[in-house]
Amino acid sequence: MQAINKKIERNRKYTLVNGELDFTLNIAGMSFSDKDLDSLKNKFSRVYTEMRKIEAGEIKNPDENRKVTHFTDRAVYVHEEVFSEVEEFADNIRTNEIKGSTGKKIKHVIINGIGGSILGPELLHFALNGPYWNELSGSKRFGNPKIYFVDNTDTSGARDILEIVDLDQSLVLSISKSGGTQETKNNIILFSAAYKEAGLDLNKHACAITMEGSTLDIEAKKHNWLKIFHMSESIGGRTSETSIVGHLPAALAGIDFKSFLKGACEMDIWTRIADYKKNPAYLLASMWYISGKGYGNRNMVVVPYSDRLALFSKYLQQLVMESLGKELDLNGKVVHQGLNVFGNKGGTDAHSYIQQLNDGRNDFFITFIEVLKDSMNVPIEDGVTMGDYLHGFQAGLSSVLESKDREVIQIQISEISAFNLGMLIALYERAVAAYAELININAFHQPGVQAYKLASNETIKMVVEIGKILSKIAPWEGSAQEFCKKTELTLKEIEVSGILAKFAKNNDKRSFKKFSITRKFDISKGWIYYISKK
Repeated sequence: MQAINKKIERNRKYTLVNGELDFTLNIAGMSFSDKDLDSLKNKFSRVYTEMRKIEAGEIKNPDENRKVTHFTDRAVYVHEEVFSEVEEFADNIRTNEIKGSTGKKIKHVIINGIGGSILGPELLHFALNGPYWNELSGSKRFGNPKIYFVDNTDTSGARDILEIVDLDQSLVLSISKSGGTQETKNNIILFSAAYKEAGLDLNKHACAITMEGSTLDIEAKKHNWLKIFHMSESIGGRTSETSIVGHLPAALAGIDFKSFLKGACEMDIWTRIADYKKNPAYLLASMWYISGKGYGNRNMVVVPYSDRLALFSKYLQQLVMESLGKELDLNGKVVHQGLNVFGNKGGTDAHSYIQQLNDGRNDFFITFIEVLKDSMNVPIEDGVTMGDYLHGFQAGLSSVLESKDREVIQIQISEISAFNLGMLIALYERAVAAYAELININAFHQPGVQAYKLASNETIKMVVEIGKILSKIAPWEGSAQEFCKKTELTLKEIEVSGILAKFAKNNDKRSFKKFSITRKFDISKGWIYYISKK
């Protein structure tokens, strides 16, 4: 009885409620003491000071000498001219004022981007419009177009879209802050070719969101695209959902972006509080810090109990991991910081990896996000609804995990709405920025991403080089190892093997100009490549 009373007291003490926003954060299930939390007082005094510097317009991305303005820009965005321009553009698509090049109504919008340029729009669309939006009738979509997302340089994603859309009734919206993002650029080339093959001109069906003066901006202006919207240099991709990057896709899908922004701004007001024990973002950051001992020693597991929030953990993976995964701190010291994020949806997760979380390695903390309002009232038995079962599964799982000393955070929101999505995104954006200050890193650059891009460029150079070599040596046959010996590429055998394999499996599609390449497996030598002269 005494243990139960202590648990109840702790629950009361460490549950933070905002009745006006109908938002609850409960950290009582985390393994910390009052002393642990009190010890962070001086650290959070510094966090508060640094967060004020962000909103005062000081340089807070020193590596790129940039301001960080996503918190402040969204507070005034609805009053800016570009907000009205976006709404007008989307309305003109909806009402057929803007038509395709053949005069037909725009019925499909293909959103082309990667990472922060597309994860937020995709999350918002999935959460508010649902997974079957495109299967609804035009009237049930209130005249809004069907929405498709392409977010990789994998041709299968674009092909799947091309098989079902009518290009003369489609708009291709490409989003790239730098304008040179290779994956996005590749898909523009792909869609341009598809339009040309259909006897159409992509330029008359294209619009862009990018920085002014970027390569995409220059290209779009040169070819007279339908519309170009400019985004701020001081807003990073992963924190761009409350900017035009999130706005235009939302407006095209009929989402109330003004309400979304209001939710984000209301959370911003709450999370500006200096007292870290009354600030939900600071409390989240403190739990991450204490649980992981300041080095991310525990994984973050995020489980929203709503099908509509299934993409939220994917969104957080980018926001959290790209922001916090850093080799160096602000002083140039090697720290290898980071925080792994995993997620699923409840109660689906209870039939998948919860088994490990319950009985396996205790190397995580879990955040449950419960949506109180059910979409439908479905009685299952006397006095019990389908939604009650979802709550029961979440409460039961939380109780079992806590009984096994697993760490639990619980968040409650009233319903799935644009306002509440705005609150959630703003909460985690602020928590990430605060945690970055706790561990003294720059949350607003991504040198690791640039490193892989540079490395991939070397591979692309080899693709070109090997293509030239094959043209010269055909006819020839042999293994990748023998090819490397012949061409003095012995130290590049691993890279060469991958390129030859790719060539051989795409020989029929690529139509190499001067050679043809196939392969067969030899049990003693491995893959043998056959190079024929054309």
